[in-house]
Amino acid sequence: MTASSSSDQQLRLLAVHAHPDDESSKGAATMAMYAAAGVDVMVATCTDGSRGDIQNPAMEDAPHPKRDMAGARRLEMANAAAVLGIQQRWLGFVDSGLPEGDPLPPLPPACFALQPLERATAPLVRLVRSFKPHVILSYDENGGYPHPDHIMAHKVAVEAFDAAGDPDRYPGMGEPWAPSKLYYDRAFSPERFRALHFALEEAGLQSPYAERLAAWLEADAEGHTPVPPGHQTTTQVDCGDFFEARDDALRAHRTQIDPLGFFFAVSPDLQRTAWPWEDYTLIKSTVPSELPEKDLFAGIR
Repeated sequence: MTASSSSDQQLRLLAVHAHPDDESSKGAATMAMYAAAGVDVMVATCTDGSRGDIQNPAMEDAPHPKRDMAGARRLEMANAAAVLGIQQRWLGFVDSGLPEGDPLPPLPPACFALQPLERATAPLVRLVRSFKPHVILSYDENGGYPHPDHIMAHKVAVEAFDAAGDPDRYPGMGEPWAPSKLYYDRAFSPERFRALHFALEEAGLQSPYAERLAAWLEADAEGHTPVPPGHQTTTQVDCGDFFEARDDALRAHRTQIDPLGFFFAVSPDLQRTAWPWEDYTLIKSTVPSELPEKDLFAGIR
């Protein structure tokens, strides 16, 4: 059975994320909006987040994450999912951590980023075939940013999108199901940060985005500007009414998110004025849809 062969069905959206908290910083308002509208929304979290550092100064002395970071992050994930009104499933892999140094140290043995592709993808194929999403959201080839788990999450999402509907691939993982559309998230698009930066300046407020924008625009010694992003926005989902839910979900990840930090520099009201959308790139589709889009389910409804 494929997504397009069934009629009068519940719409379903699956977002594939590397760690607990990624779902709340990328596409959370979109998910909350669709969930409130009756769409069945699920997040697949690839890793346990066990190698995450405490990013919130208020949590530095909290005993639970020091003793059991994975356990603390499971509780945080449950709280964030409840705020967004979505389901969530763990794929069962161990956080790879973010290697630092020159040269970079090797990744920890048996971590997610070192898994063979088929082994890493199998749990996601099983989930796709049981949940039967019409739309899958993931990261681009760079993982949104080059964390090894984000890059691996991209790889398994693309592999599962391509393979879940093929009865000859991943046998024993359930009845085949072919999702209709695959999108890459563009939460950190330069266009969005530019709009928020100027909105803050026009309001007489200090912008935390100036350094990031300067790095994007900086030319090298020979006058070459940086290579533009590999994917352009095709789809903007107007979800500004759910920016507060997104922020509350972020704050639920108490070990990872500083409530006084970068993510909260622009008020929801100012964001609704400057950039009331979340941005995506349509990568693959088995249904006809005209670009640009305003709905991830365009062509499916």
